[in-house]
Amino acid sequence: MTMKKAAIMLYPLFSIQEISCTTELFKFYDKEIVTFAAGREPVKSEDGFTVLPDRDLEDFDRAEFDCLVLPGIWEPLPVLLDRRNIRFLERLQGHRELVLAAMSSAPLLLGKAGLLEGKRFTSGVFEEFLDAFPVMPREGIVRAPLVEDGDLITAHGGAFREFAVAVARRVGIDCWEDIFSPMAGREYTEEDFIFHIPPEDMAEVRADWARCLADAEKFPEKSS
Repeated sequence: MTMKKAAIMLYPLFSIQEISCTTELFKFYDKEIVTFAAGREPVKSEDGFTVLPDRDLEDFDRAEFDCLVLPGIWEPLPVLLDRRNIRFLERLQGHRELVLAAMSSAPLLLGKAGLLEGKRFTSGVFEEFLDAFPVMPREGIVRAPLVEDGDLITAHGGAFREFAVAVARRVGIDCWEDIFSPMAGREYTEEDFIFHIPPEDMAEVRADWARCLADAEKFPEKSS
């Protein structure tokens, strides 16, 4: 059975860090990732990386995907007020078996689109922000690092490791729970830092290296 793809929703000043463990698990387990953004315009992350999305939000085909991941946002208001983002999320009303996974401030978008009604969830949003922009139903807020309710997974920004494992497991990836646990405070031996690659994989690396060398010889060195 072919694994469905993972969709990542992008918007200005999104947090790469909060979803990097999640996307690393997708990559490691050969789950294809497709990025979406309003207008398919280049999007700058909170730390200054410019990303060109693969598709426009209007081109989202529900049948292709089993999850939609929403990273947190450094400045959520402009994203929240962009109707293109909310219209896209509103289209997901009633879609079952699509995991919605939102980090930190991203549940604001889900709330604005009506996707948090009757759900338990958490976020990293300031209390004052909740009062000023009441788009998330307060009765559903749980003060916890990570909350799972049906096909909804939400997390505080500091729970990015736990979030990654929860999302991966929900889409059928059999990863161990402490895969991204911090290394500080553990006892180590030199053997823990000696790594080997299987012979068949090494043969593939050598073949790739030979192809790279052959390709490099096609291009003359630039003269000074």
